[in-house]
Amino acid sequence: MIGIGTWSFNVDTMFFRGEAQIKIFDNGGEYGFEVKIPGEDIPEIIVKDVVEDGNTLNAVGNISLLKGKDIPVSLTFEGDTASGFLKVPYVGKIKLKDGKKTG
Repeated sequence: MIGIGTWSFNVDTMFFRGEAQIKIFDNGGEYGFEVKIPGEDIPEIIVKDVVEDGNTLNAVGNISLLKGKDIPVSLTFEGDTASGFLKVPYVGKIKLKDGKKTG
């Protein structure tokens, strides 16, 4: 399994500018995810269809605010750094930059 740990990313969009934290963990042989934005109350995010491709995790996310809409997610890991993106319907591509392993 790749990317296990807690990661902090910089996010800069017209809707939000700040830090997002993603915890990736072993959930009984499958990937588990927890997403937090410090100081923000966000709805539950479900991550499914996780596929490893070298040092990249590709997955699909769903959130209650966008019922029935898939959110493709890609995270690439290089040691203790990472980067990636989300493709959010109606919003577009959101880059996850300057990822650092914090735990």
